[in-house]
Amino acid sequence: MKRIAILLVLCFISYVQSFAQIHIDTTGYIKNNPLLYSLVISKSDKIICQQYFNGQDSTTLFNDQSLTKSVTALLIGIAIDKGYIRSVDEKVANFFPELKTDTDKRKQDITIRQVMNQASGFYHEGVNVGALLNIPDPSGYVIKAPLVSEPGKVFRYNNAATHLLSVIITKSTGMDTYSFAKKFLFDPLGITTFDWKKMNDGYYDGCGLLSIRLRSVDMLKLGNLVLNKGVYHNRQIIPAKWIASIINPEVTYKTPWGLDNSLYGQCWYHADYQGIKITYALGWGGQFMFVIPSLKAVITTNSSVADATAIKEAALITRRLFPELLKQLKD
Repeated sequence: MKRIAILLVLCFISYVQSFAQIHIDTTGYIKNNPLLYSLVISKSDKIICQQYFNGQDSTTLFNDQSLTKSVTALLIGIAIDKGYIRSVDEKVANFFPELKTDTDKRKQDITIRQVMNQASGFYHEGVNVGALLNIPDPSGYVIKAPLVSEPGKVFRYNNAATHLLSVIITKSTGMDTYSFAKKFLFDPLGITTFDWKKMNDGYYDGCGLLSIRLRSVDMLKLGNLVLNKGVYHNRQIIPAKWIASIINPEVTYKTPWGLDNSLYGQCWYHADYQGIKITYALGWGGQFMFVIPSLKAVITTNSSVADATAIKEAALITRRLFPELLKQLKD
């Protein structure tokens, strides 16, 4: 019995230590921040920090906002690998035949890559998110509306067009995006609990206006999947080639938000931060998933999505919390 007791104590100590390798300011901008909900960090596939705040816990399904875009991008890669989609440069018109008879011939050459890069030229909702959510057929409206810019030329953050990716997944695979994600991504990762809403056109939201909702530890799994080149428990879930294209996209555009001097490509952000290359996903209000290959680390955060505080909370994470965490991860 003594041996068992000692073993249990040692296991407990090891467990506690695994959550004590990252030390954050628990008296200042973390503890007294009513907007931060979760902070989960892994290094070398091992969780080294898991904390929840302001009434949230490990079972909470968080409103991930535009992290949805980055998850959808992983699904596009799986669909390409399985032959449902030819490539990221396949024409959107192959999935929306009505584009082939549109009077604006430029629409016929818009590619999936351009949609994923926020540079398709399709209609975008701007700040009027409510209007898009109330349209009976948002995807149909987007492809019929006049172009707002030359395809491939202008970066214009575009929820309305990004939703088309979910429609393309559904049309190409014959499975709705929820079912496709469950079968080919979530089930293999052991992600059993998630929520996903449909837009008014009947397709699952591909952009994050209604948002996928995941536990923070499950979003961390997705980050580690990217970190490990698409492999989970010795199984290739996503092709390494697709992960490489996400980490090093062929085409990128500068963004005015996120980490300083960030670039955007294939529904993910990219930054050279203090000499360290970082690939990350970002959602409104402080939803982040940072993948740091050189440190074998992934950081996820979830926060309130209230419009009044969203920009302030995101800035707190990028300018105060993230630099401190990165410093500790490097030590």
